[in-house]
Amino acid sequence: MKPLWFERNRICSLFGIGFPVIQAGMVWVSGWKLCAAVSKAGALGLIGAGSMKADLLREHIQKARAALADQAPFGVNIPLQRKDAAELVTVCVEERVRIVFTSAGNPALFTGKLKEAGVTVTHVVPTATLARKAEERGVDAVVCEGTEAGGHDGVDEIPTFVLIPQVRDAISLPFIAAGGIADGRGMAAAFALGAEGVQIGTRFAATVESSAADRYKQAVIEAGEADTVLSLKSIGPVRMIRNPFAQRCVEAEKRGAPADELRALRGEKRERQGIFEGDWEEGQLEAGMGAGLIREILPAAAVVENLVREYESAVARLVASPKQ
Repeated sequence: MKPLWFERNRICSLFGIGFPVIQAGMVWVSGWKLCAAVSKAGALGLIGAGSMKADLLREHIQKARAALADQAPFGVNIPLQRKDAAELVTVCVEERVRIVFTSAGNPALFTGKLKEAGVTVTHVVPTATLARKAEERGVDAVVCEGTEAGGHDGVDEIPTFVLIPQVRDAISLPFIAAGGIADGRGMAAAFALGAEGVQIGTRFAATVESSAADRYKQAVIEAGEADTVLSLKSIGPVRMIRNPFAQRCVEAEKRGAPADELRALRGEKRERQGIFEGDWEEGQLEAGMGAGLIREILPAAAVVENLVREYESAVARLVASPKQ
């Protein structure tokens, strides 16, 4: 049953979902199984196309649709910096995907084509300035992601709770907050600052249906509050769990290693090694600071249920608090 305060929520209305919770489209994590499980639970599941070629994306879309039997919406996340982004967009149009989240690039590139095909377009940005530009480019909603988020972050390193109210003041679009939100308390705080939905990554990465390796999931639930690091800043900031590879990145930056050396250190398949293959020594274990709040691997539906229950409890405590 949808809580009363979600009845007129613009994110729920825009996507046709019960709860204003978006499961982030993460590379090597967000396949059709996780996407379908989240959507079945009343939130919005996304397939992460960032680690898929066009044919594999098509397969995941078809499997998600079959699993959901058109009973719940789902979407696809496409990182626009990919060389084959146009092919991925074409697959979404051909497969009649109705919700697409774009990220890491200029929303003007494909928003027009997607909207002509009847797609609802949401763009992910790291600043209020870019949120305003996305609104000008005609997107339907915006995700603003703070530097607490796992994976590739904005160069300005703006924290989520500093970012949310500035984005709310900058745009009139429906607005989703992301970065370090891992439970219903964080969700309630984001709403208090002006968000109308939350996008959550790391908490959903450590679920039964996530396609990440068991070793990666274990690393997430073992991580404490200081066990992620934002590194590789001069070639594109990445937040990851402190493993031997991450420590080498930190040490290289401290001694002023040039960009070419950092690119060579990163290589080409670190994300797959860390997330999908579970290589603790050499992999890039992308995860957000919210990992410090995660202590068990759960089914995705239980994560959604917990988020809503914790949100309700947090709001109830605020309402019940004596006025000062």
